[in-house]
Amino acid sequence: MKLMPDDEVKISKGDIVRLEFSGYLADSNELFDTTNAEVAKEAGIFNENATYAPIPVLVGSARLFEGLEDALVGAQLATEQEVTIPPEKAAGPRDPKLVENIPVRDFLKQDIEPKIGMEVNIKNRVGLVTAITPRVVRVDFNRRFAGRTLRYKFKVITRVDEPTDKVLAIVEMDYGTKDNFSASVDGDSVSIVLPDVCKYDQKWILAKYKVVADLREGMKVKTIRFIEEYIKKEEEKKEDEKKGEEKPEQREPEELPQ
Repeated sequence: MKLMPDDEVKISKGDIVRLEFSGYLADSNELFDTTNAEVAKEAGIFNENATYAPIPVLVGSARLFEGLEDALVGAQLATEQEVTIPPEKAAGPRDPKLVENIPVRDFLKQDIEPKIGMEVNIKNRVGLVTAITPRVVRVDFNRRFAGRTLRYKFKVITRVDEPTDKVLAIVEMDYGTKDNFSASVDGDSVSIVLPDVCKYDQKWILAKYKVVADLREGMKVKTIRFIEEYIKKEEEKKEDEKKGEEKPEQREPEELPQ
């Protein structure tokens, strides 16, 4: 099969791609997110605990701002592009009613010491602390960047086409890593062998349902199997053999005189 040059490949809804991007506030040109470590360092927002690399994306799955999703459809592969996104296609309009004053005691009950700029989960809602007084804390429950116009520079690094690579890209997208996973695809069936960590990771228990939904949407598969393997280690085998050798010899019971 003859492959098309990168500049002729157009991205479509449902494609699985690896995306590189940098996001800016349009009015101030302030960088707020990036997949590039050097760009983060230059802007002074580098986080040594973060992973900087192109991210897997199922185009059209609503994991990104709507305006960025729209820009991906029809984008050229391996070509840097730029898009400006209005609030209604980003974090939405800002609602003043979502800025509330919460009593300080509500934070103390959860052992939270509020600080300006802190993101908090209070009353089952996530918000940003914007002001503090002795009695109340002002919390903004609007989405981050609500009411702001955003600008993205982005590049689709590659389109994932191999079936097993697609499966692992979806696992990475939903779980955060594909390390030590393996996968096989047979027609409309997918089998995923899980690493040991998944057996007791609560994050995986939640993520696997997203994996199922995205595999069905992105690959149109019908059957999905998650395989847990329990393999006896060589040391355990030797220990079992040793125990067998040390087992005392059984004697026939003595016959008592009649």
